[in-house]
Amino acid sequence: MIFDLDGTITRPYLDFAAIRAEASLDASQPILEQMEKLNADRRAEVQAVLERHEEEAARNSELHDGAKEVLSALHRRGVVLALLTRNSRRSVQIVLKKHRLAFDFIRTREDGALKPSAEPVRAICAALDVTPEQTLMVGDYLFDIQAGAAAGTATALMIGAQPPPAFAHQADYVIRRLDEILAILDTPVPDFEARGPKPEARCPKLDTP
Repeated sequence: MIFDLDGTITRPYLDFAAIRAEASLDASQPILEQMEKLNADRRAEVQAVLERHEEEAARNSELHDGAKEVLSALHRRGVVLALLTRNSRRSVQIVLKKHRLAFDFIRTREDGALKPSAEPVRAICAALDVTPEQTLMVGDYLFDIQAGAAAGTATALMIGAQPPPAFAHQADYVIRRLDEILAILDTPVPDFEARGPKPEARCPKLDTP
């Protein structure tokens, strides 16, 4: 099982609008993709702003209700757990240390291609010696669902108390609480051949770095 971090394991803790405003970035585009197009000096400036916000937010992070209990239950069931995030490794380590969380594999933005690419999902599956068809990708954003679906995993969208977003239909499961994942494990895996490709949808809100 592959989890996103911010907004999935933790309550959403990054203010992306504030980061874009402070770094003078386009409010309609993801931060990391914009950074790739900047010259070295400008990229370093934006990275400093982003990392400062990430580390401060990580230190103040709060877990979603039941997060530790669900992860422990999955470990007891023998489920291999991975973390896949667009956040920095340093901020991830702060969150994991603060909340005493453990994963079998962790991939951050320093490790290569980013969600929504399928590559990081496939790389995690290969590293853990599982197939995408044996894997569930769990996240709270369009990029999580796109990355999992493109790699061939089942997908679960974590929405908490919010209304389902416009792209919710692209996920195989929509959950409000992490403990609903345990019930998913006891249901048949969706038939990937039968369901066919899911239509793309634009996300109405860019709440991702």
